Amino acid sequence: MTGPIIRYDLLVQDALRGVVRKVLADAAREGTPGEHHFFVSFRTTAPGVQLSQRMKAKYPEEITIVLQHQFWDLSVSENRFEVNLSFNNIPERLIVPFDAVTGFEDPAGPFGVKFEPRPAETEEAETEKAETPAPTLVSVPDTTEAAAEPPPAKTKPAAAKKERAEKERVEKDKAEKAEKPAARKAEPAPEPVEESQPGNVVSIDAFRKKT
Repeated sequence: MTGPIIRYDLLVQDALRGVVRKVLADAAREGTPGEHHFFVSFRTTAPGVQLSQRMKAKYPEEITIVLQHQFWDLSVSENRFEVNLSFNNIPERLIVPFDAVTGFEDPAGPFGVKFEPRPAETEEAETEKAETPAPTLVSVPDTTEAAAEPPPAKTKPAAAKKERAEKERVEKDKAEKAEKPAARKAEPAPEPVEESQPGNVVSIDAFRKKT
């Protein structure tokens, strides 16, 4: 079976909300007849619900009120009801839309009904849950060792280039000195000059031969 379907469950709930509205409207005009009294449960966080912050803090999700003896100024409209109640001798004014009602019971009826959340409300709650980002665990690196032992200093590119050029120049000079022969030969030592000793006589003929 495809296509739209008839939501009989929602139609029944709407009809039963109409029953609750009718019973409360009659009680607002005429009071509760005989032993009849009503337990009304509703969501305190539903749109349109109005009650004091004290009551919201005490009942953060749902509350059940009793309409029997101590309630005043009950008024009912098409979409909501309003009533004054006393909680621990503290008066409270409540405004409750019928869409927020989750349960209604009359023990003297006997009659009781539970209301399921409307599909739109359920989808909205699921959407809010899906849009809420999950907490992300962030891994923090351990920097204890890094802090105790500083990283080696980085050599700047210009300094490294200059150092490399200087090293190449030194190596080149060494190679040239190894290949180049000695530029100067050792000069022979001068022959010792014999000094004439006292008492030596040079002949005239030897002198003439030299000249």
